[in-house]
Amino acid sequence: MSRRVLERFPAGGPRGSWPAEEFAGARRDEGVPARVVMDLASDAFLVIVEQRTPERNGEERDREE
Repeated sequence: MSRRVLERFPAGGPRGSWPAEEFAGARRDEGVPARVVMDLASDAFLVIVEQRTPERNGEERDREE
């Protein structure tokens, strides 16, 4: 699986403000399976979507049979 970052939000937002969660919720309302994770190195909340990566050398096909 790979992750694609849709948006970044600084962790130091005003108290009671949840912009990353609101953004992710709006994407979920659109049918996008977005979720929020914390990037400790950059002190930011990331809204991500996990995507299946194609298997190499037909490994995925072999597992289905």
